[in-house]
Amino acid sequence: MNLRIAGGRVLLDSGLEATTVHISPADGLIADLGADHAGSSTIDADGLIVLPGIVDIHGDAFERQMMPRPGVDISLDIALIDSDRQAIANGITTVFHGVTWSWEPGLRSGENARGILAAIEALRPCLAADTRFHLRHETYNLAAEAEVSEWVAARRIGAVAFNDHLPSNDNAMKRPDKISQMVERSGLPREDFLALVERLRQRGDEVPGSISRIAEYANTHGVALISHDDASPEQRRWFRSLGCRVSEFPMNMETAREAAAADDAIVLGAPNVMRGKSHMGWVNASEMISHGLCSVLASDYYYPAPLVAAFRLAETGVAPLEQAWSLVSASPARAVGLVDRGSIARGLRADLILVDPEPRGRPRLVGVLVAGRIVHLTEAARIAH
Repeated sequence: MNLRIAGGRVLLDSGLEATTVHISPADGLIADLGADHAGSSTIDADGLIVLPGIVDIHGDAFERQMMPRPGVDISLDIALIDSDRQAIANGITTVFHGVTWSWEPGLRSGENARGILAAIEALRPCLAADTRFHLRHETYNLAAEAEVSEWVAARRIGAVAFNDHLPSNDNAMKRPDKISQMVERSGLPREDFLALVERLRQRGDEVPGSISRIAEYANTHGVALISHDDASPEQRRWFRSLGCRVSEFPMNMETAREAAAADDAIVLGAPNVMRGKSHMGWVNASEMISHGLCSVLASDYYYPAPLVAAFRLAETGVAPLEQAWSLVSASPARAVGLVDRGSIARGLRADLILVDPEPRGRPRLVGVLVAGRIVHLTEAARIAH
């Protein structure tokens, strides 16, 4: 039997409209809008807003489920199922787990990355959110290039991001706390960790060639490319020349402007909007949005943030809801090549969320559908047959 969502305001390309959404559970698609169809079960959306599901292309909050305290490991299946529940309960219907494969041992080791990928693939049929693997490839992890290329060619991963978190001598002096955190996470004695960093630094001339080869594989096999922490307009132009059109967290205004001028996607953190500031002391994301220097908001380290951030932007007048919501749905979907979601229209995936917009500043999630299937509902009385 078909399903319909009736009585609510639906966010269409033209804005919020009182209409009915008809869903075909057989294929998980939106079958129609507005028309009346007999024989349908109904979700009563009175007083609610019906929105496209959130597409979160950068999130690593799942790491807290894997290692809730330093040195405390949780089974991957338990951690990923818990993360899935958290994502769904916050309206995220497509989730890209940002898994760092670093030159570091420990939490971000190759062994761990392989384990997470295998676990996602095994668990995917029973996870509620459409769950994908976003490989955060540390560019000095040169030994991983061949295996990363194999993953890309087999399309086992949804996106490759180029990261460079190799500490410099300047970092070690200015951010000793950061180095201590990395040492603790790696499980190595501090002296061994710093010696490893120095050995890798000596191979810096090999890094650009490795990046270029991985990028060529990704372009050939249709895997999205992302650059992380672009430091300059020149670096952004170089990544763009490799086919990388997504810039995560550009490190200064000049680089963000370079990305925006070329219509590259610019990813910032939704927690920045939610909190009103960056936890790293960088730019205010709301101001960046108002200047056209951000096109995607991601959960980053906190799953509730995209939902709250989009409504915060609308309530504070930074952007109308349809534009604000695009930052967490249509725009991220487009950035990673997912053309079948992010908007509410006939023939698209029925990834939908039902939200009570009151009280202000605290939107309340009532229901979530993924591919036409109800996966979360806090008010069962809203279903009628």
